[in-house]
Amino acid sequence: MRMETFIRKALRLKAHRVVKVEEDEGAGELTVHLDRVGERRLRCGVCGRAARRVAGTRRPERRWRDLAMREHLVQLVYAPHRVWCQVCGLRVERVPWADTWQRVTHALARAVAALARELDWAGVAAHFRLNWKTVGAVVEGAVLWGLAHRRWEPLHVLGLDEVSRRKGQQYLTVVYDLARGRVIWVGRDRTTATMERFFTWLGPRRAQAIHTVCCDMWSIYIDAVHTHLPEATIVFDRFHLSQYLSRAVDDVRRQTWRRMHGREKAEFKRTRFLWLTNPANLQRAERTRLSALLRLNSPIVKAYLLKEDLRRFWAYRSTAWATAHLRQWLWRASHSRLEPFQKLARMLRRHLDGILAWTRIRVTNGALEGMNNKIKVISHRAFGYRTSWMYIANIYHCCAGLPLP
Repeated sequence: MRMETFIRKALRLKAHRVVKVEEDEGAGELTVHLDRVGERRLRCGVCGRAARRVAGTRRPERRWRDLAMREHLVQLVYAPHRVWCQVCGLRVERVPWADTWQRVTHALARAVAALARELDWAGVAAHFRLNWKTVGAVVEGAVLWGLAHRRWEPLHVLGLDEVSRRKGQQYLTVVYDLARGRVIWVGRDRTTATMERFFTWLGPRRAQAIHTVCCDMWSIYIDAVHTHLPEATIVFDRFHLSQYLSRAVDDVRRQTWRRMHGREKAEFKRTRFLWLTNPANLQRAERTRLSALLRLNSPIVKAYLLKEDLRRFWAYRSTAWATAHLRQWLWRASHSRLEPFQKLARMLRRHLDGILAWTRIRVTNGALEGMNNKIKVISHRAFGYRTSWMYIANIYHCCAGLPLP
């Protein structure tokens, strides 16, 4: 098979042909010159309809990068015709091997988009010997196409959370389909306006199928769910409650540390891990040291025992037994004379229904938090993004399971 025939079939050319292929040994490039075949009809570059006739003038030659052959870069060279479209008027023709305004072919764009899910843009650009801005444009185009062509399935369990975009309390709100473990929507900020944009995008028809929402205790999320999904059950997930509990224990530990002096302080040093870790995950030496610390007459011991007592709540399957245990724990925390635990008890009382819903609906944001870690990796490997839209586009590209064009 001739090189020209191979390239024509690879590009699936119908109205165009390969005129010649030039090789530059020094630069390691193959230049493929293309032209129109006879009087075959061309398509409008705007609407894609077959053009009525071809104008007498052509645009200057343009170049498109294609997938490399071995170590040789491949450049396609073609001077597009101007065509008369019945709907759009005089326009530049649509070429079948690349999208409008793109300077890479469909094959190269798909390869770039696939690799960009695994590497940062600079790494992808170095691999394909492109500019990183070209990689960004390809990813953006792939995301917009994927959002328009993704297949929708009924949403039943939603997860709401935020991720930090940059310093200065700047966040993105991320909405997950917890049943399938993928991102479905990302918006700037975590305000009421953000949630209004999400539910406007979701629409009342898709919202009817949602029966459970798992989120943290951020009041804006709770109010938005009550307003737009009045029939859905809110579940405050185990991860965030454990996080609040660990924070209260750590605050008591710090207060205890400040009150200690001399030898006591030396023995208490480097014990944070012991107080916060599940005892079942400790090594033998660590359990021995923890047992010695628990003999101290110190507020941190009371805080540790309260933490371990609340952990038993997650094992209950009976709502009645779980309610009794949680109310008893709240009374003990409120009368513990430990300010962090008194503050935690007040917060839990305000959200008691969402916490007790765990006994009926075993939904957790564990998968969501794992996805959040993946989102942070996306930001870290790129050393941040210049605009929030490019960050959002990369989140969609890597975490939403979008189809590639």
